[in-house]
Amino acid sequence: MPLSAQIVSLINSAWDDGYPCLLATCGPLGPNIGPKGSMIVFDDQHLAYWERTKRGALENLGHSKKVAVMYANMKAQRDGVIEMGFLRFFGTAELHESGPIKDAIFAKLSPREQTHVGADTGIGVLIRIERATDMRGKELL
Repeated sequence: MPLSAQIVSLINSAWDDGYPCLLATCGPLGPNIGPKGSMIVFDDQHLAYWERTKRGALENLGHSKKVAVMYANMKAQRDGVIEMGFLRFFGTAELHESGPIKDAIFAKLSPREQTHVGADTGIGVLIRIERATDMRGKELL
């Protein structure tokens, strides 16, 4: 079952709305968590983002491809847009330094992300969603 159109819209506009998605990774130096302003819903089974900083998250992805993505928007919950203001996505990341998937991820990014410093040397990251839940554990898919 695909994500609802409402969740897709919220994720795709998360940065511009002021509710950026956070990406959690883990590697030899421990966990890393940080905002990913380019996070989007790529298709019914994947999230994606553009890795341009090439720091902690990318280093950790070289050791473990398992990731978690958190979306938090209590205003959307209070406004009745979504049932629970915290959404979690668990999955496995694939790095795409060249090729059609990298190009497809880049094409779906907002113009702000496509023209941001470092975008020209970025890496497309495709995250296969293995589980998606709200904070109570209710499945989103």
